[in-house]
Amino acid sequence: MYSKILLSMKTDWQKAIEIIKNNGLVILPTDTLYGLVASTKAKKAIDKIYKIKERDENKALIVLISSFKDLNKFGIKINKKEIEFLNKIWPGEVSVLLSCNDLKFKYIHRGTNEIAFRMIGDKNKDLFNLLEKVDPVVAPSANKEGFVPAETIKEAKSYFGGDVDLYINGGRRVGEPSTLIRLKNEQIEVLRQGKVKIKTLKI
Repeated sequence: MYSKILLSMKTDWQKAIEIIKNNGLVILPTDTLYGLVASTKAKKAIDKIYKIKERDENKALIVLISSFKDLNKFGIKINKKEIEFLNKIWPGEVSVLLSCNDLKFKYIHRGTNEIAFRMIGDKNKDLFNLLEKVDPVVAPSANKEGFVPAETIKEAKSYFGGDVDLYINGGRRVGEPSTLIRLKNEQIEVLRQGKVKIKTLKI
C-alpha cells in the first residue's frame, strides 16, 4: 500500500511538470507550506493566480529557483560578497528580495522593481527536480488574500476547486512561512522573521 502511495505521488509530480510547462496551475508542497505554482514564463497563468487568490495587484510574487544561474534569467546582478552571504542561507527557508528593474518582468514584480527569490535544494527532491525541468516558478501560498494558508489539500480545494489543474497531496503542512529579507547594496533588511532567524543587518 505504501509503495502504491509513493508511486502515485511520483506520477503526480511528473504530471505537474507537464501542466506547468503548458501554462497550467498546480498546488503542491513546497519547502515550507503548500504553494500555488505556475511557470515564471506563463504571464496568463500568473494573472490567473492574482484573480483566483483575489490578491492585491501591486504585491509581487515569490519565485523559487534551483541555482544561482536562475537569477541570470531575470537580469539580477549580485556581487561576490552578496553571493557569499546567500550561500550561507541558501538552499533554505529564506526568501530574498533582490532588485529587478526589467519591465519585461513587471507581471511578476508588479512595478515594485523587486522580486523575492528562494533557492530550493536537492533535499526537497521532487520540487528540486521540477525546477530543473521547468525553470523557476512563482509559488505564493495556497490561500485567498487575507485567509490562512491551506494546511491540507482539502483546505486548498475549498479555496480554489476546479480553478487549479492539479493538487499534489504532501500531507499536513504546518509551520511558519519563509523568512523574508531585502538585500540591497550589501545591506540586509528583515521584513518578516520566519523559521530561519536572521539577525545580521550588514554583510
